[in-house]
Amino acid sequence: MSGHSKWSTIKRKKGAEDAKRGKVFTRIARELTMAARQGGGEPDMNPALRMAMDKAKAANMPKDNIERAIQRGTGEGADAAALEEITYEGYAPHGVAVLVDVVTDNKNRALAEVKHVFSKSGGNMASVGSVSWQFEQKGLITLDAEEADFDEVFLLAAESGAEDVEDEGEAISVVTPREELAAIAQMLKDNGYVVEDFELTWVAKNEVSLDTNETLKVMGVIEKLEDLDDVQAVSSNLHISEEALESLTAA
Repeated sequence: MSGHSKWSTIKRKKGAEDAKRGKVFTRIARELTMAARQGGGEPDMNPALRMAMDKAKAANMPKDNIERAIQRGTGEGADAAALEEITYEGYAPHGVAVLVDVVTDNKNRALAEVKHVFSKSGGNMASVGSVSWQFEQKGLITLDAEEADFDEVFLLAAESGAEDVEDEGEAISVVTPREELAAIAQMLKDNGYVVEDFELTWVAKNEVSLDTNETLKVMGVIEKLEDLDDVQAVSSNLHISEEALESLTAA
């Protein structure tokens, strides 16, 4: 999991960029909608929805937007369109395995856009199951390091079933089993810690190492995929060296 903290560093930087472009609200709205669809519209009975609402409030998302997204998930309101969750599989240049998580109301459009990015970059789409076997889905919780003591977080998280805790300097990452994400995130909040973000993420069982220029090329493809309107998240088995991380964060 050591490489995953580097992804977190990059994602925090990209999150700030997305906020400037208004993309954060769009992605959080989809999280609210899917959480409400899967577990109902009552946050007291739906931990995933409660955490998504916390994330929305932390991003200063307007109350009307939050309510509208939840109503969309429960089938209420004029814009209660059918959303689908899809994970597309593919390979970026240099054989890097990629999973693209999509939430869309038009899967034909989403597929065409994802396929276009892969083909223009020299990569290709892959059949279902041919890439995903290389990954495991985990929960990832990010805490504000300035508001948390690493040793205390480590003990609390371990006792609650977390699989790993990493000190990233600016933040602390807690890796959990998929099913325990919401419960452990809520436990940390109940103990007074500031949860900056939480999500389900794909973690590669084995990573691929490339040189810095190759790494930057693959990251360029990943960023193009992330910029698509229907894409919620992109995961890969790319190992990011310290040199590549410096180049990415300096850009």
